[in-house]
Amino acid sequence: MRHAKSDWSDGATRDFDRGLNDRGRRGAEVIGAHVIEHGLKWDKLVASPAERVKATLETALPDMPVAYDQRLYLASPDTIMEVVEDHAGGDNPDAILISGHNPGLYETILELISPANENDLFKEAVVKFPTGAFAVIECKIDDWSQLKKFCGKLTHFKRPRDLDPDLAPEG
Repeated sequence: MRHAKSDWSDGATRDFDRGLNDRGRRGAEVIGAHVIEHGLKWDKLVASPAERVKATLETALPDMPVAYDQRLYLASPDTIMEVVEDHAGGDNPDAILISGHNPGLYETILELISPANENDLFKEAVVKFPTGAFAVIECKIDDWSQLKKFCGKLTHFKRPRDLDPDLAPEG
């Protein structure tokens, strides 16, 4: 899950400390409602500690415990996969939700989805993985230590604008 639309109104605010703007809060609400309505669940949620990610999760999934990991702030695909493996630990959860930033999340989708598994959802996601986007990737692995390039298939993809036309890009 990518953080929702961030607030750029104060140019003096550090990137890490930016919260959400009004569209971001609304986007987080609709994507959270979508996740809950569709019964999408995971055993562990690991997120970047950036303020906009925290605000997104507090709005979208307020009852879900979060493990914040500094490595997810503007992380590369390699770092994201390392964080997943580290947080899976000995528990070996069935499902892990990562919440963070682009370009890392977008590039992770490109890394994990094999050309043989490219589908219509993948084609939508590669056009743009905008703020507030939520994707589910199913990986053919027995253990998170096996997470590697081309082991997955995109099975769910939604953007806030898919759920609320008022959140479509302006212009």
